[in-house]
Order: sequence, then C-alpha cells, then structure tokens
Amino acid sequence: MRSQFDRQLEMLHYEMHIMGKLCETAINNCTAALLVGDIEKAVNMGELSNQITNQERYIENICVKMLMQQQPVARDLRTISAALKMVTDMKRIGDQSCDIADIISVGNVSSHTSTAGFGPMTAQVIKMVNRSVESFVKQDMKLASSVLTMDDIVDNCFIEIRKELLEGLKADTPEYSDETALDLLMIDKYLERIADHAVNVAQWVIFSKTGEIKVER
Repeated sequence: MRSQFDRQLEMLHYEMHIMGKLCETAINNCTAALLVGDIEKAVNMGELSNQITNQERYIENICVKMLMQQQPVARDLRTISAALKMVTDMKRIGDQSCDIADIISVGNVSSHTSTAGFGPMTAQVIKMVNRSVESFVKQDMKLASSVLTMDDIVDNCFIEIRKELLEGLKADTPEYSDETALDLLMIDKYLERIADHAVNVAQWVIFSKTGEIKVER
C-alpha cells in the first residue's frame, strides 16, 4: 500500500513540476512582450493558458484520488493539501500573465515601460516565480524563504511606478496618453499580484515540510 502511495506522490511531484514550468513560460513570455514589444508572444498566450488550466484540473484530480483512496495523515496529508493550495496560486500566476498579455496585445505600452521603470520590477517578479517553483522541485526551504524576503522589493517598485504614472496623469504629461497610463497601472498591479502568488507558493513549500506558514513582511 505504501509503495503505491509513494508512486502517486512521485507522479504528483512530477505534474506539479510541469505546472511550475508552464507558469514560468507564461511570466517570461508576457514580460518579454512588455519590455521589448514582442506582440506575437502576447497574442499567442491563449494555448498556454489552456494548458495551465488543464494541468490544474489534472493535479486536483490526482490529489482528490489520493485523499479518498489513501487517507493520508501527518506529513503526507500536508504534502497533498499544500499541492492543492500551490496549484491554485500557480494557476493565478498563469492567469495574470495572460491578463498582462491581453493588455499588451491591444495597447501601445511597450515603448513606455523603460520610462516607467518596469525593467527592475519584471526582473524581480520573474526571479520570484522561478525560485518558488525551484524551491518546490528541490524541496528547498532556504530557497523558499528567500522568495518571501524579495516581496518587499516588488512592493516598492509597484508603489514607485504607480506614483509616477498617477503624477503623469494629473500633470497631463505628453509621455503617456490617459489610456496608456491606465494600461500600465493595471500591468503594475498584475505584476505585484504575481509576486504575491509566488510568495504563497513558497509559503506552502515551507508548510509541506514543517507544518507552519512562515510570513515575512
């Protein structure tokens, strides 16, 4: 019975790894479109979004079957419950990456991102998503904890970009049209939320190992 459960855990780990890689691709594609104007990557995010949705459902089914068939306790139960929580946050990373891509595909924003300071923010968000996924794959609590400490940097970028864009709107500066500034504000918020979901993934990695949720703000 235990050997069967161990095989199911291995399959769950493998499928979660695939889910994480899909999310990494999503954030990498949307930020490339944002910073260099690669509109093709933004337009072609639909199929990737479908893959992420299907993977989420597949993982949820695996977890439900394990809970019903194996009735796990202690650490095994934590692993499965954490996977259910993680896959939800991973799905939202994918969704919000696609939301950014949708804005880019219909708006003229890429030519303004360097002025607004999106480069450092996107680099930090990508690093957080990559590290959160890697912390799960490697079951590395030190790596997971490092994601929590990076969130303040993204929050500061979010505040600075929002401040600059709002001041530009109030002053009616020629750098941005009202529509472009509002699009950039939405992208700013989506990136901040993606970072929050990366933090959640890292927290669930820590929970699966220790039974505790570690919060560093």
